[in-house]
Amino acid sequence: MEQENLKIEGGGGAPVDVKRRHVILDALRGFALLGICLANYPEFSLYSFLEEFPRQTFSTAAIDTITQWWLFIFVDGKFYTIFSLLFGIGFSIILENNARRGVNGLTIFYRRMFFLLLIGFAHLILIWSGDILMLYAIVGMILPLFLRCKDTTLLIWAFIFLAIPVIIDYICQFCGVKLSAPLHEWQWLLCDRFGITEENFAYWLRDARDYGNMHKFLMMGAVERMQEFVDGQRYFKVLGLFLIGFWLGRNKIFAHLEEFKTVIKKISLWGLVLGLPLSALYAWSSMNAKPFGWGTHSLFYFISVYLTSFGYIGVFCLLYLKRNDWNLWRVLAFPGRMALTNYILQSAIGVFIFYGVGLGMGASVGLIYGEIIALTAFCFEIAFSIIWLRGFRFGPLEWIWRCLTYLRLFPIISRE
Repeated sequence: MEQENLKIEGGGGAPVDVKRRHVILDALRGFALLGICLANYPEFSLYSFLEEFPRQTFSTAAIDTITQWWLFIFVDGKFYTIFSLLFGIGFSIILENNARRGVNGLTIFYRRMFFLLLIGFAHLILIWSGDILMLYAIVGMILPLFLRCKDTTLLIWAFIFLAIPVIIDYICQFCGVKLSAPLHEWQWLLCDRFGITEENFAYWLRDARDYGNMHKFLMMGAVERMQEFVDGQRYFKVLGLFLIGFWLGRNKIFAHLEEFKTVIKKISLWGLVLGLPLSALYAWSSMNAKPFGWGTHSLFYFISVYLTSFGYIGVFCLLYLKRNDWNLWRVLAFPGRMALTNYILQSAIGVFIFYGVGLGMGASVGLIYGEIIALTAFCFEIAFSIIWLRGFRFGPLEWIWRCLTYLRLFPIISRE
């Protein structure tokens, strides 16, 4: 979640001075948080839950359709991909730096993943059922199995894991099998128990004026989230991206961008030249109920999302190499330095604005307004991060996570 360079203090690992962080990684992490906010807020606003007719009653219906196309082409899947790659880079830094300095890196790593699992579970059950942290923690625990793999082997495994969902989806399509069927049944059993129906599903969270009713939906939503992971084969995708990130971190690519400038240019060019038109094809499939079936839709995702994501990263790095004095990098780096806090904060803001326990605006605004609110929320996070990090060394959740990971109390007040 954050870059983690370590040193030995009293025989244990500890974070180094913040000045030694790579600004490019923090800025890229902030950029990924922006995209994740844009991708998640259609669900927070409950727009994603609405049927076609209620959507068409909004005065923004026409521009909402354009916005939805824009999201599928430029946003959907791309920033979660970048976030996952950065997570893999962070894993490599934790594991290898601890091992190099004589600390039991695996013990620290697994303890870190365990507490991330708890944070993710709390987020899933108590705040928002769209959590990704639990999956990151569980899949992250598999990563040490690849520690001794050569670079080529790592990349081969990464490609295999990214491609597996396409194969599984084609098999399920041809066999008429839906792997998530038991979870779907479980979800609707909970719906029947709580009184959630197809008619009130999209409006339940807006109309829930107390936390008890909101929590009923979250419990059902946690099962639905597991169903989404199975339908999307998300665990294979995350592991593949973690391995690529681990390879990037192990080879310190972001610390030596100038040396890889020629390769980065090619990645940027071909990633966007091929990725964006293919993303338009993926968007067409998404907007038309996947006319060629899940397998082909999964293939469209595979050939578009990853190419475009790598293209984004490449362009980002080239701009940084050309103008590393831009204030833009520092502005994005602030929320990136406290990515865990800001990820949870996005959920808290969404709940406050759209759910009945807050302002109750859900299911009553068009998609374009939901995205404007998402941009506003991210701007708030930038301001909050800048103010917070002027007085503190870590974000609040990052500090708690570190203290639990290393079983010691770190000073949080900045000495600068």
